[in-house]
Formats: sequence, structure tokens, C-alpha cells
Amino acid sequence: MNPLFATINTDLSGLHALVTAGPTHEAIDPVRYISNQSTGKMGYAVAEVLAERGATVTLVSGPTSQTASHPAIAVVRVQSAAEMYAACLDYFPTASITVLAAAVADYTPKVVADRKIKTKEPAFLLELVRTVDIAASLGRQKRDDQFLVGFALETDNELANARAKLVSKNLDLIVLNSLRDQGAAFGHDTNQVTILHRDGAIHRFGLKAKRAVAHDIADEVSVALNTMPLN
Repeated sequence: MNPLFATINTDLSGLHALVTAGPTHEAIDPVRYISNQSTGKMGYAVAEVLAERGATVTLVSGPTSQTASHPAIAVVRVQSAAEMYAACLDYFPTASITVLAAAVADYTPKVVADRKIKTKEPAFLLELVRTVDIAASLGRQKRDDQFLVGFALETDNELANARAKLVSKNLDLIVLNSLRDQGAAFGHDTNQVTILHRDGAIHRFGLKAKRAVAHDIADEVSVALNTMPLN
């Protein structure tokens, strides 16, 4: 093994992990789109850590400048929420662990213009429709031998909102970010998370590098996996 990727802890060896990362771009016309401020740093860090700990990782990535270096990571690049959903459907059935770290658009334009929309009127109305809720869809398909992790980015009633998502989407674990925490969430190299489990356990972590946060998430997943059957 290349010593660059050597690791002592291979607790996830033999498992297939599906990870999503980055934003999605929802096209308005050939040159414009709707998106968000996600950089993909957290999802890529999770993918790297899972691979270092022995998993074979499929990383479904929205548009981002991030790159994956570990040879056990296969990157599937997508643009839109619909493309990300389709990719997840392809790889989810064989995944023992799925970590949905991408910031997927909740809405997409109802009609996409095939040519650049010209600037003529003082106001422009854009009709949006809901995208597929990837976490909820995978949660409905999840088998007993699969472990599903979601993310929640909240600005108020953080714990209550995260707990509601955990239950409604049939997740096993949810990673909560608060936009009120300095140095956390989009654009930063650091993050501060609270991890909630289905059994009611809540683990709070301080501000740290996103790679360290990824290890915290992997630790929580690894411990939980020891209590459930896996393929």
C-alpha cells in the first residue's frame, strides 16, 4: 500500500460507502443557474476519512473545485439535484453506509430556457418546483443492514428541527450545523457539529478542522455499526 494512504484504524474495511458532497446547480437557461454557497469541503473530508478507514467510497459530487486523492474513492460528478438523485439510486443498493453531506437545492426552475434569457423587463418572475428529497427517498428504501446519515443546517430551533428530520426521513444519524456558530458551515475549513442518533443520544463537538469532524462522524458510525447486521 502507498504509505501516503496507510492507516492504523481500518474499522470500516470491506464496506461500501456512498457519500454526497457539494452544491447542485439548477439551470435557468444555458448560462444561469440557482445554487448555494456549499464548497463540498465537508463531504470530501468525509469521503477521504471513510476511505482511509478501509471503506470503498463512491462520492457523488456536485460542482466544486474540491478533489479526492484516495485511490479507494470513485468520484461521480453531477450538476443538478435530479442528476444527484439518479446517481444515488444507482449506488445506494450496495452501500452499507450512506452519508448525505451535499447541499442539494430544494427547488429547481419549472421551465429551463434553451437560449439565454434576454434582459428586457424591470422584473423577471421565475417559477420553481420542488426537487426530490434524496434523504427521504433513500430513507424509505433503506434496509435494516444499511446505515443512513443526513445533515441539517439550521438557523433556529436547531435541535428540534434536526430531530424532526432524523425521524421523518428515517435516518440513523444526523449531523447538525448551526449558522449561528462562528467558523462553521459553508466556506470554512472548520466546522462545529452536534450529532443526533435515533436512540436519542446527542453528542456535541467543539469547533475543529473539517477533517477532524469527519473522523468524529466516522467514529459515531463505526460504533453504531457494531450493533447492527451488515452485508
